[in-house]
Amino acid sequence: MGSENQTMATDFIFVGFSSLAELQKLLFGVFLLLYLLTLSMNTAIMTVIRVERSLHTPMYFFLCVLSFSETCYTLVIVPKMLVDLVAERKAISFLGCAVQMYFFLLLGCSHSFLLAAMGYDRCVAVCRPLAYSSIMTRRLCAQLVAASALSGLLVAQLVTPLVFCSPFQASRQLEHFFCDISPVLRVAFRQSDAGEAVIVALGVFALMVPLTLLLASYLFILADVLRIPSAAGRHKAFSTCSAHLAVVLVHYACASLIYLRPGSSSWSGQDALISVTYTILTPLLSPMIYTLRNKDVKAALRKAIRKTQISPECFPGKRSRPPEAIKRKEGAHHGQDWLEEMWGKAEHERKKKALGTPEKPVRECTSVF
Repeated sequence: MGSENQTMATDFIFVGFSSLAELQKLLFGVFLLLYLLTLSMNTAIMTVIRVERSLHTPMYFFLCVLSFSETCYTLVIVPKMLVDLVAERKAISFLGCAVQMYFFLLLGCSHSFLLAAMGYDRCVAVCRPLAYSSIMTRRLCAQLVAASALSGLLVAQLVTPLVFCSPFQASRQLEHFFCDISPVLRVAFRQSDAGEAVIVALGVFALMVPLTLLLASYLFILADVLRIPSAAGRHKAFSTCSAHLAVVLVHYACASLIYLRPGSSSWSGQDALISVTYTILTPLLSPMIYTLRNKDVKAALRKAIRKTQISPECFPGKRSRPPEAIKRKEGAHHGQDWLEEMWGKAEHERKKKALGTPEKPVRECTSVF
C-alpha cells in the first residue's frame, strides 16, 4: 500500500479539460472521429505514393515522410488524451510524461525542419526547373530527411533532461492534456538560469530557424515568379507550391498561438483547448490540403479506388489477360482503366470474326470520375 501511494505521488495529473466535465464524452466522440479520419487519410496518402510510380518524385517522397511523421505525432498524444477523457483519474507516470515529451519534441521539431526541406524542394522546382532532377537526387532527399530527424533528436535530447532534472511540487497538476514544456515547468521548482536559457534557445532554434529557411525559399520563388512575363505562366509556376504553402501557414498559425505569442511562458486552461489545433486539426488538415489542391494526388487516389472497384476477382467467368499484354496496355494508355478496355477489345475481336466485318479501332474507355 505504501509503494502504491508513493507511485501515485510521483504521477502527473492532467486537468486540461477539467472545466469541461459535462462535455468530455462529447469531446471523446469528436476527437476519436477526427483521429480515425487523420489516420485513414495519412495512411491513404502513404499507400498511394508508395504504389503509384508516377508519384515517385522528390516532392511526393517528402509528402510521404510528412504523412508518416504526422501519424506518429498523433500516436504520441491523442490515444492517451482519449483515454483520459473517459477515465476518472487522468494521470501519467513520471517516466511516461518524460517519454511523451521526448517524442513530442522530436516529431514536432522534425516536422518543422521537414517543411523547410520541402520549401527548398519547391524553390528548386520553380527557380531551376531544368536542373531539378540533377539537384534533387535521391541521396540529397534522404540527407534532408535525415537532417530534419537529427534536428528534432537534438532538441528532444537536450530539452527533456533539462525539464525533468528539477524537483517537482507535490500536487503535479498539469493544466494540459499532454506533457508539454510550459505546463510541466509550472509545477517544477525554479530552474537554473542556464537551464532556462538553453530551453529558450532551443525553442527558438526549433521554430525560428525552419521559419527563416522557409521565408528565404519563398522569397526566391516570388522573385523568380515575378520575372515571368505572362500571367498564366506565373499562375502555373506558383501553383506548384500552393499546397505546401497552405500547409506551412496552417502549421505556423497553430504553433504561433502557443509558442510565438507574447507571454507564451505562462499557461492557462484555455491554452489546452488552443493546443487541440496543432495536435489534432493540423495533422488532419495537411493531408486534406494536399488531396484537395494537388491534381496528381487526386488522380492517383481515383485510380486506386477505380482499381479496387473493378478488380479481376469481381469477374470470375473472365479469363485473365497475359502479363505482357497488360504491360503494353499500361505503357500505351497510362492512367486509364486497362482492364475494361482490354476486355472490350477482346469482345470486339470476337464479334469481328463472327460477322466478318472489317476491323475498326476500339473506342477507349473513359474514367467515370
